[in-house]
Formats: sequence, structure tokens, C-alpha cells
Amino acid sequence: MRTRTRTRTLIGLAVLALCAGAQAQKSTADGIAEYRKMLEDGNPADLFEAKGEALWKQKRGPKNASLEKCDLGLGPGVVKGAFVTLPRYFPDTQKVQDLETRLVSCMVTLQGFDAAEIAKTPFGRGEMANVTALATWVAAESRGMRFNLPQTNAAERESYEIGKRAFYFRGGTHDFSCASCHGESGKRIRLQDLPDLTKNPGDGIGFAAWPAYRVSNGQMWSMQLRLNDCFRQQRFPYPGFGSEVTIALATYMGVNAKGAESIAPSIKR
Repeated sequence: MRTRTRTRTLIGLAVLALCAGAQAQKSTADGIAEYRKMLEDGNPADLFEAKGEALWKQKRGPKNASLEKCDLGLGPGVVKGAFVTLPRYFPDTQKVQDLETRLVSCMVTLQGFDAAEIAKTPFGRGEMANVTALATWVAAESRGMRFNLPQTNAAERESYEIGKRAFYFRGGTHDFSCASCHGESGKRIRLQDLPDLTKNPGDGIGFAAWPAYRVSNGQMWSMQLRLNDCFRQQRFPYPGFGSEVTIALATYMGVNAKGAESIAPSIKR
């Protein structure tokens, strides 16, 4: 009888410990959510957004022209709603392009900038910083809209499949893949939840939250930079700006995020 009572007591304590652990985890997640909510008031991304809008309208480059005739997929000059349909195929370049590479194409054709020079410029500097600001403003114009990337073109479907394979490809010194962190639900790192990007993770999560301002380093991060940093954490070499693999990964995540509400530009720790 004493042994049975002791066993029940131990089981009860174990259940209480599990409940306490679950409550602590919930409290941590709630705390992080509250922290982000507080940071949203006065998000520094607003400054980049304002800069991007000014750059869109400003006459610049060797051709002294603005970007107001840039076609982001919905017609020349149409910005609202374009972000939530990218990456997509563009007939004029015969490529699937994300927002940043499409902006660079417009800067080349309309303003006369050199695409190769921009591509080799580090993030946060020179014209690359301007591309990030432009992307921030364009994303903001679709805030609250839901992602619906087209998959009607063969190149778009191919990009999705390449992105899917790249997402699961393991390699590097740590044998990591994108799926190592984002291939299933319930994973966390540094007290931060890791969304499952193989499906729609929900409104404002994962793909639907970038570009974002990073509080930890005081920089505006575009999706291209976000992917570069993911490769760094996997101990892979950095991909080139606008490389096929980064576009394909964005296509894969974007298609999977269909129906998710965009909150970009957001704010991150």
C-alpha cells in the first residue's frame, strides 16, 4: 500500500512538472510576442520605407529617370499588391525574379545603373542599401494583403521545385539544411519559435514577415540578406545576390505561404 501511494505521488509530481514546463514555455513565447508588439510602435523600418518611396519617385542614374514606370508584375507603375505575388516570371527578362532582383532590372533599364556593380556591393551600402529601402517601401504597400504567388508559367513551377530541393539539401560542416530548422513544427532556437516553412505557417510568420528591421544589429534586412544569413548559419558559402537558388527558395516559401497575411516590413529581435 505504501509503495502504491508513493508511486501515485511520483506520477502526480511528474504530471505537475510537465504542466509547469508547458506553462513556462507558453509564458516565454507570450513574453517574446509582447516584446515584439512593443517594438512595433516606432518601428525604424518606417524610415527605410520613407526613403524607398522617395527613391521610387526620384530621377536618378545615368538616364536621370525615376522608377515610376517599373513593372513589378501588375503593370508599369503598379505597386500596391505586387509584393504578395513575388517571385514570379517576367517575360522581358525571361526569368523568375523576386522583388529585389526585379527592382535592379528596373534600375538598369529605366535609370541606366549597372546590375553587376549593384550585385557585388555589400548589403547596407551604396545602391544595395537603396535596393533594400525600395523593397521595404514596396512591401509596405502590400501590408495586410495575402500572398498568392502565380504558378501558371513553367519557369515558376520549375523554380518552386528547385527551391524545394534546395530547402531539403543537407551539406556543409554541420550537415544542415533549411529543413533542419524549418521542416517541422515545435522547434525553437534561442527562445525563438522556428516556423514550419514547408506549409503555410500563418499570418505574418516566416516569408510573410520580411523585409524586417533587426534590432540586434540595427539594420534593415531584405529577404536576400535573410537567406544569405541562413546559408552562413548552415556553414555554406554565401550565394551571389539574386542567384537562382535564392530566387528558388523564395519561390518555394512564397508559394507555401499562400493565403498568409503580409506584415512586412516587420521588426525582429
